[in-house]
Amino acid sequence: MKGFETNLRLQASFSPTLEFSNGFFLPQRQSLINLNLRNSNPRSSSLTMLKLFSSSASRVHHLTPAIRAGAASVDSPLFKSLSQLTGWNRRLGHRAFFCSEPTDAAADAEAVAKAAESDSEGSDSKSSSAIVPTNPRPEDCLTVLALPVPHRPLFPGFYMPIYVKDPKVLAALQESRRRQAPYAGAFLLKDDPSADPSSSTDLEKNINELKGKELLNRLHEVGTLAQISSIQGDQVILVGHRRLRITEMVSEEPLTVKVDHIKDKPFDMDDDVIKATSFEVISTLRDVLKTSSLWRDHVQTYTQHIGDFTYPRLADFGAAICGANRHQAQEVLEELDVHKRLRLTLELMKKEMEISKIQETIAKAIEEKISGEQRRYLLNEQLKAIKKELGVETDDKSALSAKFKERIEPNKEKIPAHVLQVIEEELTKLQLLEASSSEFNVTRNYLDWLTVLPWGNYSDENFDVVRAQQILDEDHYGLSDVKERILEFIAVGRLRGTSQGKIICLSGPPGVGKTSIGRSIARALNRKFFRFSVGGLADVAEIKGHRRTYVGAMPGKMVQCLKSVGTANPLVLIDEIDKLGRGHAGDPASALLELLDPEQNANFLDHYLDVTIDLSKVLFVCTANVIDMIPNPLLDRMEVISIAGYITDEKVHIARDYLEKTARGDCGITPEQVEVSDAALLSLIENYCREAGVRNLQKQIEKIYRKIALKLVREGVVAEEPAVAIDTEEAEIVTKLDVESPENDNVQENHVSSAEESEEEAQIEKVAVEKVMINESNLADYVGKPVFHAEKIYEQTPVGVVMGLAWTSMGGSTLYIETTVVEDGEGKGGLNITGQLGDVMKESAQIAYTVARKILLKKEPENKFFANSKLHLHVPAGATPKDGPSAGCTMITSLLSLAMQKPVRKDLAMTGEVTLTGRILPIGGVKEKTIAARRSQVKTIVFPEANRRDFDELAENVKEGLDVHFVDNYEKISELAFGYEDHQIQTKQEE
Repeated sequence: MKGFETNLRLQASFSPTLEFSNGFFLPQRQSLINLNLRNSNPRSSSLTMLKLFSSSASRVHHLTPAIRAGAASVDSPLFKSLSQLTGWNRRLGHRAFFCSEPTDAAADAEAVAKAAESDSEGSDSKSSSAIVPTNPRPEDCLTVLALPVPHRPLFPGFYMPIYVKDPKVLAALQESRRRQAPYAGAFLLKDDPSADPSSSTDLEKNINELKGKELLNRLHEVGTLAQISSIQGDQVILVGHRRLRITEMVSEEPLTVKVDHIKDKPFDMDDDVIKATSFEVISTLRDVLKTSSLWRDHVQTYTQHIGDFTYPRLADFGAAICGANRHQAQEVLEELDVHKRLRLTLELMKKEMEISKIQETIAKAIEEKISGEQRRYLLNEQLKAIKKELGVETDDKSALSAKFKERIEPNKEKIPAHVLQVIEEELTKLQLLEASSSEFNVTRNYLDWLTVLPWGNYSDENFDVVRAQQILDEDHYGLSDVKERILEFIAVGRLRGTSQGKIICLSGPPGVGKTSIGRSIARALNRKFFRFSVGGLADVAEIKGHRRTYVGAMPGKMVQCLKSVGTANPLVLIDEIDKLGRGHAGDPASALLELLDPEQNANFLDHYLDVTIDLSKVLFVCTANVIDMIPNPLLDRMEVISIAGYITDEKVHIARDYLEKTARGDCGITPEQVEVSDAALLSLIENYCREAGVRNLQKQIEKIYRKIALKLVREGVVAEEPAVAIDTEEAEIVTKLDVESPENDNVQENHVSSAEESEEEAQIEKVAVEKVMINESNLADYVGKPVFHAEKIYEQTPVGVVMGLAWTSMGGSTLYIETTVVEDGEGKGGLNITGQLGDVMKESAQIAYTVARKILLKKEPENKFFANSKLHLHVPAGATPKDGPSAGCTMITSLLSLAMQKPVRKDLAMTGEVTLTGRILPIGGVKEKTIAARRSQVKTIVFPEANRRDFDELAENVKEGLDVHFVDNYEKISELAFGYEDHQIQTKQEE
């Protein structure tokens, strides 16, 4: 490489950004500077790289070299290779580096001085050169500030921005610039074993925390002498000059170290191995430039900074611009053997070459895919236009497809994959069908149902237990078991963060609020509500849907429910589930097994849709009057909550707080116009509405308010009738005068004043109407004669008569069991039973007869009553069918009372099933029977011992004032019923 002439010329062009080799950008502007350097010594020319970085507070000026090779320069194979690589046969670049090697420092300083002088003549006076002549010179810097570099080492000839957070270090750097000695040492930071290597935030934090010896131990020994180009805030831009090695620490804050300037090991420039390695590096660069525009920008930018390539700088250049990690780059920086450094750089560049090829392959594949989709779209649009012109395709078909696609687009990610696949297939099929074909309508309806369902749409549930409690109490009084279960459901959902569907069955007599509580539960949970009744349902298709092959096929009730509510987690009330029918179309109860099974309804299959639907989030609430009518497999899938009837106190609260307000509002009556006394309300409940529920009570209250409304209107009409007649006559007179008389204005004024007077009179008469009072004495005028009379027929219970407790679908009731003697005579003993009793109750009567004979024989061995008396046992009323085993103990007591001619206590009622050995078995309907006993003013009740737990669960107001005895053997009942005169009975009273 002979001497050649280098002409550095700054162009007056503007480039928007300046890109550093490590990805750092600054605003760029060039001015014009000419530097002519002639090196007669090839050695000195190859060791000189010129670089100028000029900056100000708002812009940066750069020297742009244009390399013109002289006659001798063509002989340089390295320079020729780079010229062919970049294709530069015109002026190059936008920037130039002034970097000095350890040798020829005087020549470098002279060149820098000339450049600064030229810059001052041709550029803006406010701008200043990044590198200015310094004293001491770079090689004189044996003590420097140690700056940690976090990510990659700084190579000679390259820029690097770093951020200095330590104010002491920043002040020291600014002081160095002011003293014309803007040099510092840039050393790569070693890895911290305790920190996360992937977290750059942790790395920056660790740098700011390191001080003194701790920082020195974390720095690599070999670094770069860097000139401080500019300082803006806490950002410092460094320019690499030459390699350094730390020898010892001078001071800790800021960290100052002594350094040695290290040189490359001597090498033979004519060595064939080094030449071959350098040419391979250049060849690799050429290949990379063909595949990566990013690398091409790096090469162009760096080449503009170089006065002359050398083998060491070629190795540094390759290692600096490639994507090697920090350790590999540091290894290249520390390597002083030029040949080894070139080999390391070559390995790194080969890896980058492979990465570039992979990147190109990925980019090509993506581009082909996008191009193919665009081409397919254009062809489809053209095909649609052609079909439209030919009349093959109608606009209706495209509009339908667009409508269906628009429906699913917002929730496309939530729709299950198998459903989305079916929709796509059906849309394709729709495009191929003729609009006049029957299959077209079937497909259109099918797509309509598929796309309208709320796939994955869930309403935001309420997990606030207090708010839910308030909502439930607002709508219903009592029903504590149901409310508690719903609050448990909400609490579990709040703890889990989500709620699952449940199947709850509310069983109880009519009118207790089973159906209406479902709507309140939905409001408390903030769920949509849907109700359908299955009473008398005999077609499985109502649950599972019809096959699409049938004419007029429709989905089942659940699919219709989801379409109606628009969410996938509604509350579904299945009413009258105990009244399911069964016909030739299948068994709906069996079809409900899949719907109400928590393990199966996550994949519920409707025959019409023929795709699975997730119903696991749906809360099912079923209602039934008698759970005995529900098939056992279906009942096993439900959580049963029994709702017994209301006692009188509860009915009074419900009537006052709910039913009266509703009836008054429906009839347009204000509270000031009507007053219903407590005695009247209590009489209405006891004598007219004795059933377990409150539906009949609601009807009676509405009946009262309707009659009151009629009475108020009649009184108001009678008072206003004359005024209305006068108004009509005056209207006719005014009309005539308005046409005939010119003085109609005065007449109209008289008419207005007359109308106002009439209105005032009507208001006075209306106010004068007395407030309607409803009390016990006039209640019959509104609701008629009492329907019920006292169930307690006898004030003093006669011999052979005992009060029993029964359960009915209407609630609890009391009934008497009567026994009398038909005929006496030796050997004529027998029992006749009447009262429309069922088979179970007839068997109970036979068992009672046997047990009674056994007890009488034990107490009075000489009494032959049962052997010589024909008895008749009757259970009134005869028109009411009766059945059940719980009347056994009552029948025994009735038979013994007649046999011993001793009446039972007048305030006693009992219930319980009896075995042949006299054991008392548990019964059902404890609350209903207790309510019936209170209604009949019974104070003493006998329950089986096994029902103690059921009685304890009752509310205190139900148990208040009752003397309850729990027995497990009939002997205790005998003592209670007949021993009240002989001795004081010692029993446990249950509140």
